[in-house]
Amino acid sequence: MLALRLTRGARPAVQLRRLLVTAASAGTGFLLLCALGYALAHPGSPADATARLVWCLPPVAATVHLAVAVARTDPGTRPRPGLAAVGLGPARLMLVSATTTALSCVLGSMLALLVFLHLRGDLSGMPFDGAATEALAAGTPLPVPGSLTLLALVPVLASAAVAFVLRPTVLGPAPDGGGGRSFGRFGATGRVATRETFGSYGRFGTRRGAAARGAGREEPEPADGTVAVETPPAESVPALPAPHPAPKGLPWGVAVLAAGLAVETYAAGATDDGGPALPAALPAGPTGVLAGWLLTAVGLALLAPGLTHLCGLLLQAVRPGALRLLAGRGLMEEATRIGRPLGVVCAVASAAVAMTPLPDSGSFGPLTALGAAVVTGCAVATLCTAAVEARQDRSGTTAALLRLGAPAATLRGAAALRAGALLAVFGPLTLVVAELAALPLSH
Repeated sequence: MLALRLTRGARPAVQLRRLLVTAASAGTGFLLLCALGYALAHPGSPADATARLVWCLPPVAATVHLAVAVARTDPGTRPRPGLAAVGLGPARLMLVSATTTALSCVLGSMLALLVFLHLRGDLSGMPFDGAATEALAAGTPLPVPGSLTLLALVPVLASAAVAFVLRPTVLGPAPDGGGGRSFGRFGATGRVATRETFGSYGRFGTRRGAAARGAGREEPEPADGTVAVETPPAESVPALPAPHPAPKGLPWGVAVLAAGLAVETYAAGATDDGGPALPAALPAGPTGVLAGWLLTAVGLALLAPGLTHLCGLLLQAVRPGALRLLAGRGLMEEATRIGRPLGVVCAVASAAVAMTPLPDSGSFGPLTALGAAVVTGCAVATLCTAAVEARQDRSGTTAALLRLGAPAATLRGAAALRAGALLAVFGPLTLVVAELAALPLSH
């Protein structure tokens, strides 16, 4: 009930992101049911039926990725003052977020089932003059256990992924030397064992004395018994935090990308090995071509965070001003959060560009179009959702800069500079990878 109340009371932008998860789950569930229908209509071709089911894995992965990104930006499941007192700690909020994700995915799966049954003619007359009879196995009894298993695949995987990503973690030992201190997803911490009395913190130099005693130094007391009031030194003002270290996946990403292109080039000249058949819009060929494409996509996803961090580092090079400093530091802080979805978008875009000029690529069937739309839409929506999450995390810094008198035009200019730098780097990279991937297949 709590998950339903939080879902109903969310803002329109949050509801729109949840509807995107529902739409992606509906498209993926329909593809899974179509694979089941093809298996029922062609019982003598188990290899083709298995290949269609395997080609449903990219939409499933894209839907789960989008569901996790939407759950991370959901403000309804963030810890707020007073929630822990009523039993809504980090673990309970994680369960609420997983339940909300499961509800969105289940709604999409039910929509997919209704559309599938309507196209089969089970709910009303046969639509489209029976054009979908062969693909959907119209007239054949639909196995209920198999259908429910396929429809439950996306909700179960998405909710499990959300629960794993948003789980409370334990970071480091407690100050008293006991067990670890529990931290929630958004910084909710456990209770410290040592309690301080009223007025003892920060009065009459006790904070400095406590720090000195914690470091093993005893401060001498005045001989006359008076209490010395000490003023904190100027060095106690906290400095700006250092940027996050560079992600370590850049060399691995480059190596995997080069290996994928090499495997694709080698496999393109080989004969067909009877591997899994590709969809109608993709060129037929050996299994190595498919493996090369997968390695190329994984390489782009691995190297994108490191490349994003490098873009931020280059923006701050050679005596940067305030605009370049804000833009570069922002990219360095958001390298992992923005880089991974951006790498997935580059992989999808490079695959689309590589398939466009191929000769004799066959017809672009409706199921292939649906699968491509689900993968592309989920990749773009995940990137936009990650940008929203980054903006939410920067809200405190942005508010502090505005209080200090920074003009709003400067902040907008920094955001535009970040977007321009990423486009200038990842745009040519996508085109180069697409040309290299399409070159072996064009001969």
